[in-house]
Amino acid sequence: MLGQISAPKNLCLLRLSAIGDVCHAVAMVQNIQRQWPNTKITWVIGKIEASLLQDLSGVEFIIFDKRAGLKGFRDLRQTLKGHKFDVLLHMQVALRASIASLCISAKVKIGFDTQRAKEGQWLFSNKKIAKQKKPHVLDGFMGFAKALGLEVSPPLWNMPLADSDQLWASEKLSAGNAAGKPIAVICPAASKAERNWHAEGYSQTAEHLSARGFKVLICGGPTTMEKLLAEAIISRSEFSQGDNEIQNLVGKTSLKQLLAVLKLAHIVIAPDTGPAHMAVTVGTPVVGLYAHSNPQRTGPYLYPQYVVSAYAAAIQLQYKQSIDQLPWGTRAKGKDLMMQISIADVKKTIERVIHDNYPEMR
Repeated sequence: MLGQISAPKNLCLLRLSAIGDVCHAVAMVQNIQRQWPNTKITWVIGKIEASLLQDLSGVEFIIFDKRAGLKGFRDLRQTLKGHKFDVLLHMQVALRASIASLCISAKVKIGFDTQRAKEGQWLFSNKKIAKQKKPHVLDGFMGFAKALGLEVSPPLWNMPLADSDQLWASEKLSAGNAAGKPIAVICPAASKAERNWHAEGYSQTAEHLSARGFKVLICGGPTTMEKLLAEAIISRSEFSQGDNEIQNLVGKTSLKQLLAVLKLAHIVIAPDTGPAHMAVTVGTPVVGLYAHSNPQRTGPYLYPQYVVSAYAAAIQLQYKQSIDQLPWGTRAKGKDLMMQISIADVKKTIERVIHDNYPEMR
């Protein structure tokens, strides 16, 4: 704890990636802004992540291009030349981020506590946040606000969405939905294929959603893997034309447009991937599908009750110990773990979302 009485004049935040993590970090940033509205905040961030968060109120973004190699570090140093910050919040343990922190001049550099300051991060900070017992990633980030002496309240998000992006999403969703059905979005793909559920499961889930009165969309990025998975889901689904047809937006949205789609949705089904956390920031219930990482640590923050998880069983099988007996954040390994998630459990969880949030559809 710094025990600061007055707000710093300026503050720098270093969190480069990934999409879900920067969504968690926004909640922490806006917590600071509510208490220190006059503190100037600069955020050193990755290129893709910046495309989602640009225009975030009261934040100046400096993009660090990790793909540029040594040039990326030189560019960052040049951009920040002459800048002196009162505080740096060093919120990423990757060695790349720690090296980037050397380009940032700050009196106080706050990093994670010794237990979490992996890859030598503790060498690059002169203050540390307090230890936490088994925190969600978002709560871990809130530890930085606590280290500044600030109060931490339940997360609130005010995500930057232009009218043009919201209009685009509204027009896209209404074009194939003449009946005005509620929207269900499936974001089937994570960055690593092993974290994806199978096409058959998604297909049967889509059919269940359609039968319950939803218009079903599939969203995702432009990679070949994501496009092929979407095509496999659609090819397995027995849908008629018109309003019942699955709408495929994979590779057809910017991150801002995807956020606008998720905001208009009534339910999102996704594995451990960025769009699941994007949906949380705009208040859309998420059915999270987990097997490799602990959903208590990385699950959709506002919707832990809707997680369908094979993680605990996988950990028990692999380590012969329960998750409580292992280091927090231990990952389960294996290419087929997501196959342990049952279609029946996903359907039951969808029914719970409907019951809790949409009484008119019960």
